[in-house]
Amino acid sequence: MELIGKLATAINAQITLEIQASVVYRQLAIEMDVLDLPGISGWFLAQSAEELVHAQKFTNHMTDRNASPKIGDITAPNVTTTTVLEAFEASLAHEQKVSESIRNLYRLAMAEGDIDSIPLLNWFVEEQLEEEASVGEIIGRVKLIGTDGNGLLRLDAELGSRKEASE
Repeated sequence: MELIGKLATAINAQITLEIQASVVYRQLAIEMDVLDLPGISGWFLAQSAEELVHAQKFTNHMTDRNASPKIGDITAPNVTTTTVLEAFEASLAHEQKVSESIRNLYRLAMAEGDIDSIPLLNWFVEEQLEEEASVGEIIGRVKLIGTDGNGLLRLDAELGSRKEASE
């Protein structure tokens, strides 16, 4: 089934949003580098790479259905943080924005009767639940750590062990 109309336009917007998410995560990685937290910076870089994988999944879906993916305007991220907590709170806010966008895609696919998009969107709904839960857990841990430098360094080492996405 060819992908056309409102859903094709919306998926193009989602591709742009996923790439924008990658840029936001890259900026957060830079912010953590400035704070001399290479492990947390690496975590954000891995997250940035994962967002590009997500954009590619949507791109593949479109090309498989004879649609023409188009990347929209990517704006510079308006993200500045001075603490680890601020960085992860910014991350969670962006994930929540992406989650709502995917829910809207799901609603549109259902309204248009596009059952061919549902498996992809189901995967993304589950992925976003995981993403929000993961970042929420990190935020909880950062709050527990507070200003304890040893705790922060331990978290930095732990998050630095994350491998890049290859989904």
